[in-house]
Amino acid sequence: MNSRRVQELPANLHLPHIAPTADTLLDHSVKQRLASEGLPEHALGRMEDLVLQLARIQNGGPMPFDRLAFDSPQLVVFAGDHGISDEGMSALEQGMTVEHVLQLLMGLAPVNALADMHGFDLSVVDAGVATHIDLPEAARTRAPLLARKIGYGTRNLLLGPAMSQAQVVSALHAGMDVVRHLPGNVIAIGDVGVANMVSASLLLSRLCGVPLADACVRDDFQMPGLDDSAHLQRIEKLSAAASRHRKALSPLDALAALGGFEIAMMVGAMLQAASERRVVVVDGYVSGAAALVARGLCPDVADYLVYAHRTAETGHRLMLIHLQAQPLLDMGLRVSQGTGAMMAWPLLLAAQRLLER
Repeated sequence: MNSRRVQELPANLHLPHIAPTADTLLDHSVKQRLASEGLPEHALGRMEDLVLQLARIQNGGPMPFDRLAFDSPQLVVFAGDHGISDEGMSALEQGMTVEHVLQLLMGLAPVNALADMHGFDLSVVDAGVATHIDLPEAARTRAPLLARKIGYGTRNLLLGPAMSQAQVVSALHAGMDVVRHLPGNVIAIGDVGVANMVSASLLLSRLCGVPLADACVRDDFQMPGLDDSAHLQRIEKLSAAASRHRKALSPLDALAALGGFEIAMMVGAMLQAASERRVVVVDGYVSGAAALVARGLCPDVADYLVYAHRTAETGHRLMLIHLQAQPLLDMGLRVSQGTGAMMAWPLLLAAQRLLER
């Protein structure tokens, strides 16, 4: 039986089969194991929901489910630049994407320390950074760089679609291929890219019907000197871009018109990981936008997605509401790169221990 699909797909796009995880008998068994004498029903609150979700994901093996086991956890950070950054839509210059990538590769970003602490292997994927990535001479790398570049940054979506359909298909397939070549049964997905939050906001607005003014709140972008008038001009520009692509209504068409190479690869990675019954830890706003598209393409992928945290951005809060997702943490983070996913990981380990009692 094929996993549910909600739109006509290009003939050259081959999405994997994703099995739903619902299992009433398993739920009953797990709840019995979690129950403690003298405690009320559902005493563990949302932790019980997390245990149940993880158990359902890992229940598809050849042996009956007994306990949670996390093997060779992976953190994959997808990097890409966005042509819309030419319009001054970010506080950062486009060249900062490659600087952030270099920090990740050399182990200098905060997420490197967290990944090391939790035993995650970190990989960085060049999905579409605007320049060639060269490590400084004699630099010691702490993470591999996976070259999957579809293009040197997306097109300025004010002038046309960010990506062609062929590029989107290539990016989706590349994301699937990245996951296929990684070991383990857990994958955390992060991102880095100047102006990628603009694409996340546009996808939220298009796919969920959220007004752009609500998806793009001025303070969320932390741009010095951005007063109300300048912010209104930004919203008008983005509204014009959205209107230009008003026929891009399906998840795939919206991704091509408004998204980015790294977002498309994250979509492919999520779908492939779910098809392999891996736990998928979704980091923040931009990876959340990828989850939004992935769920639009294959609704059953939702069973495998664990939302790590709620970021400080208003758009992410609205996105999680539309996804009907309860994030594990709310730390007010404004950094992506998988940082929130690594902070949430101890809660998954706690879920594992609860079933070992």
